[in-house]
Amino acid sequence: MDPRPGADESTMVLPLQRAATESLPPVPRPVPPPVGFTPGAAAWLAGLGGLRNLVRQELVARQLDEQLARHDGVDAGLRVLDVGCGQGTQALRLARLGHRVTGLDPDPTTLDAARRALALEAPDTQARVQLLQGSGEDCGRWFGPAAFDVVLCHGVLMYLPEPGPLLAALARILAPGGLLSVLVRNGDALAMRPGLSGDWATTVAAFAGDGYTNRLGLPTRADRRETLGRTLAELDVPLRAWYGVRVFTDLADSTAPTPAELALLLEAEDRAGRTDPYRQVAALTHLVGVRP
Repeated sequence: MDPRPGADESTMVLPLQRAATESLPPVPRPVPPPVGFTPGAAAWLAGLGGLRNLVRQELVARQLDEQLARHDGVDAGLRVLDVGCGQGTQALRLARLGHRVTGLDPDPTTLDAARRALALEAPDTQARVQLLQGSGEDCGRWFGPAAFDVVLCHGVLMYLPEPGPLLAALARILAPGGLLSVLVRNGDALAMRPGLSGDWATTVAAFAGDGYTNRLGLPTRADRRETLGRTLAELDVPLRAWYGVRVFTDLADSTAPTPAELALLLEAEDRAGRTDPYRQVAALTHLVGVRP
């Protein structure tokens, strides 16, 4: 207790409160709305050879193939639309498996990369692929209802102000029994990346909203599994399965592991992406809905 005459708790606490307040770092400003992918296209293509992208593409491929195997026993010949196909990794892989694939992307830089990659494929694979420039929200201009058995929307929603309009457009062109595969930034674990890297101000801010700045320096947006699940149910494409992608390697550098190390790494990521609570804190969430 302060021995000075007339001293009370307020005279002791206020200076401490003032000092603590003055030492706090400034609160980050809210991330502005998404501006789309195009400003970061060149940087994205430059980083395709990194470990993070390898893990993402491999896990999504495994998870997608698992769900396709449940598609009424059909192994090949499905009509596939890849919205935001980018450099064409999944589109070309599915075409090699015998599916007829349409890749749709609004960005000319990444679409050119997909065309160059397609030119290196075998003639039969090339014949099964069509690449178009355009956005998913406008797919009704090209395709009628129930035009596709499988629709992919990977790494697209984070560049849009809200997911609803695009998902509604995609649900419209999905055939009965069709599969909708959506890959988003995990809004339920938005604080994980800055927290693990020691960026505490951004970590605290991540609890208050869904906006973030991605590795390309672009303002983007995260989605929460529960919210997207409700949206898919409202669009008559209820959620059938969900996975986590990049539980352990979201902060990985570009150092290439040995083949044996890579195999173990992918096995660890694969198992974590299917197992609670690990998949709940993955950097990305992969949701698969199916139209009845």
